[in-house]
Amino acid sequence: MAESYYLHETARYLRDLGQARPELMEKFQAFDQAVFAEGAIPVKYKQLMAITAAHITQCPFCIDAHTRAAQKAGASDAEIAEAVFVAMAMRAGGSMSHGAIAMRIAHDHG
Repeated sequence: MAESYYLHETARYLRDLGQARPELMEKFQAFDQAVFAEGAIPVKYKQLMAITAAHITQCPFCIDAHTRAAQKAGASDAEIAEAVFVAMAMRAGGSMSHGAIAMRIAHDHG
């Protein structure tokens, strides 16, 4: 068994996923391209949003791909770092709000 699921070479197995259900992979890729195309939100901002989401979902492949795409779209290191800090705040906020659930349970059952 691999020491880590996050090995860069693991990404090549996405090909196997696509070969197992090519019609679904094609539809996903078309959707993904449409979502990240220029629209009401500029591409750079979409990619910065994706960096934040990738850190929240903790997807190393998405962090890699969207950081590169953000740079290509003109994002600076400071903008990328700020997107990461937004993710940090969102994850901490989630823990804090779930803490309210823990305290409610403690009070209701204490």
